[in-house]
Amino acid sequence: MGLWARWRTRGRSFIATPRAASRSGWPLWRKCCVCVLERTRSPACLLAVGVVFLLGVCVHFLPEQIAAQPSPTEEVSEVTLLIWNHPFGEYRQLPDCLELFHIKGCTLTDDARAYPHADAVLVHHREVATGETDLPAAPRPPQQKWIWMNYESPTHTYGLWQLEGVFNLTMSYRTDSDIFLPYGYLAPRGLQVPNAQPLSRSLRTTRSGRGLVSWVISNWSETHARVAFYYKLRRYIPIDVFGSAGRPLPKGSNSVVQLLRGYMFYLAMENSQHTDYITEKLWNAVAAGTVPVVLGPSRKNYERFLPPHAFIHVEDFPTARHLARYLLMLSRNPLQMKRHLSWRGDYSLHQPTFWEEHYCTACRAVRKRRGRTDEVADLTEWFLS
Repeated sequence: MGLWARWRTRGRSFIATPRAASRSGWPLWRKCCVCVLERTRSPACLLAVGVVFLLGVCVHFLPEQIAAQPSPTEEVSEVTLLIWNHPFGEYRQLPDCLELFHIKGCTLTDDARAYPHADAVLVHHREVATGETDLPAAPRPPQQKWIWMNYESPTHTYGLWQLEGVFNLTMSYRTDSDIFLPYGYLAPRGLQVPNAQPLSRSLRTTRSGRGLVSWVISNWSETHARVAFYYKLRRYIPIDVFGSAGRPLPKGSNSVVQLLRGYMFYLAMENSQHTDYITEKLWNAVAAGTVPVVLGPSRKNYERFLPPHAFIHVEDFPTARHLARYLLMLSRNPLQMKRHLSWRGDYSLHQPTFWEEHYCTACRAVRKRRGRTDEVADLTEWFLS
């Protein structure tokens, strides 16, 4: 049931749960969280999860390297990760994983001469697909892992069929990747997550000099669903557009977040709609304290990353006009607006640094999988699903 129906009926909602397909290896606390979220009535499970909630352990969909504690063998193992190609051809200085992310035992290098003794090779998809970079030509050393990394949506990912059976691990924003690291994620306050920023507890529930709706867009295409929806929505509510198709953005590394703080709502609309494809558009709004209006995967998919009232989904409403009416109502009703902001005091936000954190996360995953060289045999079918 969408927000429109909830507004009209004042019905109650609950957080959707992760897919059950891969629960067999989950720890007990996580299974219990899922039990409650699926409205189980098992007394034992309810008691266990009550303790878990009090300890602040039951989290939203955290990356595994945050949710799980390292094993003793992982702590002593040392690995070398070869960065085969820098994403989009832009050279970046390699990070110190221990200093920045508290990840031990990782040696990063982009020197191709390290290939024969590297424990793993990290390959960014785009440059291989376009022919800008070739895969290593030399025979693969025994036990060496090749990691496929991609953060584009399936709509903008080409040439997958050429890479069937080539890689051993996948790394992307998808929760079912071998190495899962999303564009952003929430962690309960008190959980030790490096570089996570507590969300502001202050609730700006009134307009008080702020703009109403903003949208930042750099890739404008008349074929995108988000552009078509924008044309419909602007008929009923004013929208300030920034970027290539609107006003210039202010300069600065944090300029978008600063801009969004001046608005009540932000259109966090993805360029295409696919499973788990939730980018910095959403997380910038969360960081700014602005309520995101999302167009992307389903509401159920978003609720794997956020509380239900932390965002407004365009599919909650039968038409753009109904959505506009709801936003205008919120702008005049602080109590209703508070429903979309009061959750913030319980969480911190982490937005991974591209690409430093990805390199270190991949390296840690290799340490946890030493001796295993599984093959990714269905890359195309999986990523396009």
